[in-house]
Amino acid sequence: MGSASNPLVTSSVVDDSPLPSNLTQDDLKKLAAYKAVEYVKSGMVVGLGTGSTAKHAVARISELLRQGKLRDIIGIPTSTTTHEQAVSLGIPLSDLDSHPVVDLSIDGADEVDPALNLVKGRGGSLLREKMVEGASKKFVVIVDESKLVKHIGGSGLAVPVEVVPFCCDFTRGKLEELFREAGCKAKLRVKSGGEAAAVTDNGNYVVDLYLERDMGDLEAASEKILRLPGVVEHGMFLGIATTLIVAGKSGVTVKDRFG
Repeated sequence: MGSASNPLVTSSVVDDSPLPSNLTQDDLKKLAAYKAVEYVKSGMVVGLGTGSTAKHAVARISELLRQGKLRDIIGIPTSTTTHEQAVSLGIPLSDLDSHPVVDLSIDGADEVDPALNLVKGRGGSLLREKMVEGASKKFVVIVDESKLVKHIGGSGLAVPVEVVPFCCDFTRGKLEELFREAGCKAKLRVKSGGEAAAVTDNGNYVVDLYLERDMGDLEAASEKILRLPGVVEHGMFLGIATTLIVAGKSGVTVKDRFG
């Protein structure tokens, strides 16, 4: 099984009371997001994640600010979408230039392996997410149980890589060659319903890697990807997450990573 490190991961069940059987996947995401916001304290600089799970955390932070239960929060958004949401909700914002150390970030993930390594960026915000979350003292990941995998790429869905537009098909081919033994198919991401390339907030393109088998050592895989000219960043978040909150039909579980 691929691994990036050998952390100690401890697990605790926060609430194992049976949840209503009619809860939707979005309901589970909201449960995990609300639990994560309990880690937010007044005066913190908070990284605001992007996506269908993180949006619930952003909304909850805004609600607590309005109620006066949180004060003096500064948010660092990880995408233009989150920036727009936070502005609409009245959350004070800044950036890494002004606040290079982030107290806490909260974000979702597309995959989580047993060592709390992640795949993120299927929404296209992987570079800004990694910059903000990599600068965080604590990074709380919020998911529903469908995002848990045995190994990175194990869902059969994309492991994204952000690339420069110049000769992007050349870069796509090189990425596919790197992981041929893992049955990799690399595809340029296109806009929904069209043939034009999808463009990130940074003006780049995304190549999605689809893997049939475990790619092996994740640190080695990361290094190989980042050595390729034309690659900006990849969506494997290795050793960055400190806490994982999982909401499932059987309750809410918290896992902490040490080392």
